[in-house]
Amino acid sequence: MRGKLRFRCKHFAANLDPMARLAAFRVLPAPLADLTAAARCVAAYSAWRDEPDILPMLTGVRMLALPHHAGRVDTMSFHPWRPGDKLEPGPWGTEQPQESGETVVPDLIFCPLLGFDRAGGRLGQGGGHYDRYFAAHPGILRIGIAWSVQEVDAVPTEPTDARLDAILTEQEFIVTGDRL
Repeated sequence: MRGKLRFRCKHFAANLDPMARLAAFRVLPAPLADLTAAARCVAAYSAWRDEPDILPMLTGVRMLALPHHAGRVDTMSFHPWRPGDKLEPGPWGTEQPQESGETVVPDLIFCPLLGFDRAGGRLGQGGGHYDRYFAAHPGILRIGIAWSVQEVDAVPTEPTDARLDAILTEQEFIVTGDRL
């Protein structure tokens, strides 16, 4: 399923109209704008490959944090980051904040997806980093980010998989849980 969704995402992003790409993920829907305004810290990600770039829509948050991996270890932490701060190569070719002593626990996490379903099922890249982080911090709101073509009828899940509270695509905001 991951291979099929990577193919779908790659071709969708490559064929996206330039104006549609420019407009996608630039403004938060009202419910998310309210949540991010109230949050002490919001976590996002630096877009990798064909992932949607969401950083432009988060410029007004109090504190923005990005994931950091120290090598190819199982743990992921979040470090504060501001637009203009330098990013460094991460272990899989992703960009991440430079190593700093400061880590933060966000109130809300925007996480990238390979696939999703309307019940909040999330298919990631396969490393389990977000699932482990969500398990260690169950109170954090989880918002998945994907292109609409990444939706599937049902994501295969295991007991360790954390469900999303909502999903944001270029077309709609889908609330999947009862925490929003």
